[in-house]
Parts: sequence; structure tokens; C-alpha cells
Amino acid sequence: LILFSCKRRLGLLRQRSQSASGLKKPVKSNQIFSYLIVIDFESTCWREKNNYGQEIIEFPAVLLDTSSGEVESEFHTYVQPQEHPVLSEFCTELTGITQVQVEAGVPLQICLSRFNRWVQNLRLEKGVMFPNKQQACSASDESQKLCTFLTWSDWDLGVCLQYECKRKQLHKPDVLSSWIDLRSTYRLFYSRKPKGLNGALQDLGIQFSGREHSGLDDARNTARLAVRMMRDGCVLKTTRSLERVSGPPTTS
Repeated sequence: LILFSCKRRLGLLRQRSQSASGLKKPVKSNQIFSYLIVIDFESTCWREKNNYGQEIIEFPAVLLDTSSGEVESEFHTYVQPQEHPVLSEFCTELTGITQVQVEAGVPLQICLSRFNRWVQNLRLEKGVMFPNKQQACSASDESQKLCTFLTWSDWDLGVCLQYECKRKQLHKPDVLSSWIDLRSTYRLFYSRKPKGLNGALQDLGIQFSGREHSGLDDARNTARLAVRMMRDGCVLKTTRSLERVSGPPTTS
């Protein structure tokens, strides 16, 4: 029994050391989605409490192939805030984004148009498709690969973009109405509550790469975390949808 226990401990240590050294296991092939687009916005923010609406100032998106675990394409732009165009010192300190960068950026409406163009190119070049009711009823095409969005928490798509588009009366791309919340998925899969994205990575022996609160670096690291979770056997599923469900409400 003592020998078995020692072997078991050695095995666990070996697994941990392999994880820490970055040795790659193959990604599980039972994923629902062939591609994930990882999004992590940065927005205007202030040290003191106020009633200002937050505006997106950095819009990154990272296309992740779930079978290879590789990033295949990226979209990135800085966005000009219109309601409160001057960034607070706190915002620049937190995100590293400067006034010069946002002034050289584009308004959110143009950013969304460019993002739509990037997504359309993915449809044409990689056969990416997004689930909806019409596609669910039609025969699936093997050349088309199912894709959805992935974020760390519901804030990016469920709060930030949603309310900014409403305030500014902008059309939000329909595909951005459903996504996977990796934070809640992480909690359920590993049965523990992480201390932020960096904490979740550290818990798995992965070092954060780049600068925290840089939107693009956060998106890339979120993609790395998703890959690790898939390698550990997690099947990533849609956790949130803003699409309206037709039909009368059900009664309890």
C-alpha cells in the first residue's frame, strides 16, 4: 500500500510538472464548436463612483480553433469614446490605453462595421457559421464549422456592449447575442471560484502572458485558458443568450 501510494504521488507530481512545463496534450475532439471567438473589451472607467455609462475603448477578438488549440486570426482596434471623450488617469493606469490611442481609433459604429467585415471574411475563408433557429432547422453542411463567442464573465456582451448600443441607438450584430461565459464554466468544471482570469490561470499552473487589463492580452490569455479546460475534458457550451424566445410564457 505504501509503494502504491508513493507511485500515485509520483504520478500526480509528474502530471503537475508536465502541466507547468507547458507540455501539450491533444484537445478533445468532442467539442460542440469548431471555432470560438474570444472577446475582452476595455472600457472607460473612473476611480470614484459615478453614474456615467461605460464606453468601449478597446475591441479585440481572437479566433480559436478548438481542434488544434491554435489562434488562427485576430481583430483589434481602439475605439473613440463619444460621451466622455477624455480618459481618466485611473483608466489609463489600469488599461495602459492612452488618450492618443483612443483619439486615433474609430467610433463604435465604425468599429462594429469593421468587426462585421472580419466575421464575414471568416465565414468565407474558414466556413465559420453561427447557430440560429433557421440553421438548426436546415441540413448542416460539413464544410461549415460551428462557432460562438467566449468571454470571461457576462459583462462584455451582456452589459457593456448591450447598453452602449442601446444608449447610442446602434445596431448590435445579431451574432453577439449568445456566448459562453468561461468564468461560470470554470467554476462548475473545477468546483472552485477563481480570483479573476489571472487567478484561474495560476490555479492551473499557467503564467499570464502580457499585460493584465490589456484587452488583446486578456483575450489571448482567455483563449489559452479555454484550451487548457478543453484538454482537461471540459465541453464548452453556450451559457447565455439575449435572443428573444417566441411563444407564450410558461406557468409554474
